[in-house]
Amino acid sequence: MKSQLVIVESPTKAKTIAKFLGKGYKVMSSFGHIRDLPKKELGVDTEHDFHPKYVIPTKSKKIASELKKAAKTASMVYFASDEDREGEAIAWHLQEMLKLDPEKTKRITFHEITEEAIHAALKHPRQIDDRMVDAQQARRVLDRLVGYELSPFLWRKVARGLSAGRVQSVAVRLIVEREREISGFVPKEYWTVEALLKRADGRDMEFPARLAKRGGETLDKFALPDASAADAILADLKTSTWRVADVERKKVNRSPQPPFTTSTLQQDANNKLGFSAKQTMMIAQQLYEGVELGQEGPVGLITYMRTDSVNLADKFIGEAREYLQQTHGKEAVPAEARRYKTKSKNAQEAHEAIRPTEASRTPEAVASHLDDKQRKLYELIWRRALASQMADAELAVIAVEIEAKPAAGETLTFNANGTTVAKRGYLDVYESEIKETTLPMLAENDGLNPEKIEPKQHFTEPPPRYTEATLVKTLEENGIGRPSTYAPTISTVVDRGYVKKDNRRLEPTELAFLVNDLLVAHFPDIVDYNFTARMEDNLDSVAAGEKAWVPVIKDFYGPFKANLLNKDQAISKKDVAEQVTDEKCEKCGEPMIVKFGRYGKFLACSGFPKCRNSKPLPGSEQAAAVSQVIDEKCPACGAPMTVRRGRFGEFVSCSRYPECKTARPLLKKVGAKCPSCKEGDMVEKKTRGGKTFYACSRYPECKFALWARPTGENCPKCGSLLTFAKADTVRCSNKECDYERTVEK
Repeated sequence: MKSQLVIVESPTKAKTIAKFLGKGYKVMSSFGHIRDLPKKELGVDTEHDFHPKYVIPTKSKKIASELKKAAKTASMVYFASDEDREGEAIAWHLQEMLKLDPEKTKRITFHEITEEAIHAALKHPRQIDDRMVDAQQARRVLDRLVGYELSPFLWRKVARGLSAGRVQSVAVRLIVEREREISGFVPKEYWTVEALLKRADGRDMEFPARLAKRGGETLDKFALPDASAADAILADLKTSTWRVADVERKKVNRSPQPPFTTSTLQQDANNKLGFSAKQTMMIAQQLYEGVELGQEGPVGLITYMRTDSVNLADKFIGEAREYLQQTHGKEAVPAEARRYKTKSKNAQEAHEAIRPTEASRTPEAVASHLDDKQRKLYELIWRRALASQMADAELAVIAVEIEAKPAAGETLTFNANGTTVAKRGYLDVYESEIKETTLPMLAENDGLNPEKIEPKQHFTEPPPRYTEATLVKTLEENGIGRPSTYAPTISTVVDRGYVKKDNRRLEPTELAFLVNDLLVAHFPDIVDYNFTARMEDNLDSVAAGEKAWVPVIKDFYGPFKANLLNKDQAISKKDVAEQVTDEKCEKCGEPMIVKFGRYGKFLACSGFPKCRNSKPLPGSEQAAAVSQVIDEKCPACGAPMTVRRGRFGEFVSCSRYPECKTARPLLKKVGAKCPSCKEGDMVEKKTRGGKTFYACSRYPECKFALWARPTGENCPKCGSLLTFAKADTVRCSNKECDYERTVEK
């Protein structure tokens, strides 16, 4: 009997799904896209309706051969890639590669990897949606045309290795323009007057109040522009009598937020957990595809994480309400289930918000099977989804107006406000930022005495730099990109040297200013917010079957290509990215010029290529790095060793470079001695694949290494190094020792 073949894009996903299917099924992974545009050529026939040339990359040829072999002997082939446009395109590419009879192939989709969802999908297969494939193909072709043709333009006019993109260049523009707002900001002075008051009878506590009105007229922010204006108020207050003029008490309900979309998850994970957008999506992918839960095997813990829908399945709502009533009481849920509507006009493809696959699967129940980051993200998703079905929080709000009547002059009115949580509601599950302020029990006409009156000077502040969270929010609000593009976009602009992170804030580099200004001046459509958003609308229309994809690309490419050819002739690299200096080359005597590289400005000989002399620009980060002489001698020539900065960060090299090329990585000590040789320090290192490990600094003489980070302490039972482990625990690095303890927070 022939088996049925199910093809997914991830081996982890394949393993989880295989657990739910019987012997009659074989589950295989394509390891992502099985075909793509070629790397070393445009791969798009611009003369013949932008026909794309797809190839099977070398890395995919072996799995392609295995899939073909398995498909030939299968009675039915199910394409079970993700349910969005990217997943639909993966299914189409597989169908094209396998060249199977259409009657022998089916497309299945599911929003969560659970047994019920998989069997339901197999009962309701469909054909591949050509409209979604066209939309994804249009995006791929469009981004290839922009990136493949505009990036080399930047290489020729600025520096090799640069890139431009339809979404990434707009993101860089946002960051650059915010930086210019900050640098051009002129602070404006203003003053406030605050009082610390107490009831005249001395009962109850002190409470703060702020000046709000003068003579019944509300004071705006800049009503007190300087110290003299504030002093005039203080003079009146010295002769004033104080009383409570009005007390207003009310109950205010605060509703829970809807469950997460891709965008809101990235924002909350950045704000609350400090995760980057890329990190958030990587961890969410792991939780979606399946995590080993002991005897249960691999289990998909959350629903599909690329979505802009806030809808929840009826089944989950029912399970969540039942769980909440059992654990928090009947009053924890409203009489009617909450339903949320997606506000985004471009919401597409996804059927549900991001939620746990089982409402009753608490973070505590799975914590021992997850690493620290997985646990934190799962808990965030679980709490947000469960809280979305809970009762409102009820706040007790009190607003007090206080009159200070001077012996002569206008009455001055102060405001005092208090907020306390009367009923916690959803706050029992998902904590929200509610600042509680308690006021004493005040009544109208109560007399008051000022304990302290203080004028305070303030200055307006510039807008803050973007964080990943605020940039994602801005991109979404402007319709730039889609949920699946936010993380790779931010990662790209950082990796390409356009943006660096400073205390989680995104700061543009000199290179970002240069490239952005060049694109704004000569390719305004590429970096125009509205143009980019309209292109996303066009792609949505393709997915909806309202537009054909070729005319959409043709309308863009014709004017773009003509402008590119014109600008390539009209713009000189010397005018854009080179500046002659008075300094002479110490090797050949030619003038030195300031050039731009991927990592900023540097000095280079104008006699290039005959003379290849170059060096850091004085005052630059590279120059600062080179000047950091450390207390170490070069093992080859005895000269001092210095810290330099290169493509992959800081490293240590001989100060006589390039005459002496001795160099080594900059070692990051973790505060522990090597237990093997007792001489070296344990340092942080990375494998070629980027995975962190900890090893002796005396390698290769000493080859002691650990995967877990040492704490710096020794095990009280056996004396080996203690290391940080999962779920806030410390564990002995000796596998034969069972010592373990909980970390105190």
